[in-house]
Amino acid sequence: MMQKVLKNEKDVVIYADVGEMTTKVAAILQGRCKLRSKRLHEGDYVLSKRVVVERKASDDFLQSIVDGRLFRQVSGMKKYEKPLIIIEGNHIMDNERNIHPNAIRGAVASISMDFAVPVIWTRSQLETAEMLLTLAKREQLGKKSSIAIRTKKRTRSANEQQEFLISGLPKISTKTAKKLLKHFGSPEKIFLANENELMKIDGIGKIMARRIRHLLIKKYEKSILED
Repeated sequence: MMQKVLKNEKDVVIYADVGEMTTKVAAILQGRCKLRSKRLHEGDYVLSKRVVVERKASDDFLQSIVDGRLFRQVSGMKKYEKPLIIIEGNHIMDNERNIHPNAIRGAVASISMDFAVPVIWTRSQLETAEMLLTLAKREQLGKKSSIAIRTKKRTRSANEQQEFLISGLPKISTKTAKKLLKHFGSPEKIFLANENELMKIDGIGKIMARRIRHLLIKKYEKSILED
């Protein structure tokens, strides 16, 4: 069966969490694309198989810092290849909650640097809806222009292929990949190593070892956008 070719924004499908359906953002999107309501476990909007977006009005963003929800939500969104945070509204630094601007900057910095999740700022629900639609169109209409981080070579030696494979693990650089391969001897033995064995390698601490093991044993989850 041939895959349907999307030609305009009316063909774009966006999944919104049921809690978002009463917002102005959802109302705007319903008039522009195919908006479908679904109980989402992570994020507020799913724009493609790889992109999930958490929308936070400024007050909710501040409250999520206070009650600790923010980083739990960001961590859960990492199940997707391209998670994003949208912070909506002005005057977030000058707030009635008396949260110090440094605490807010620290939270944003942690999202961007520690979790590697981009943060997009919008001024209103209209602007948020336009941004969501723009992102969805990039994904679904084939107009995105991305930069490959793990670049491809025409030919690789067996060693280079193994280094490339291992450097795809969480927080593993090519340098650390080489250390792992020299120590264990093969990718298979690295994948079978437990946390304590991984921690014997210089540069791999308890948290990194745990992330690697979690990724290797985690069951693959089918996207809600897949048939």
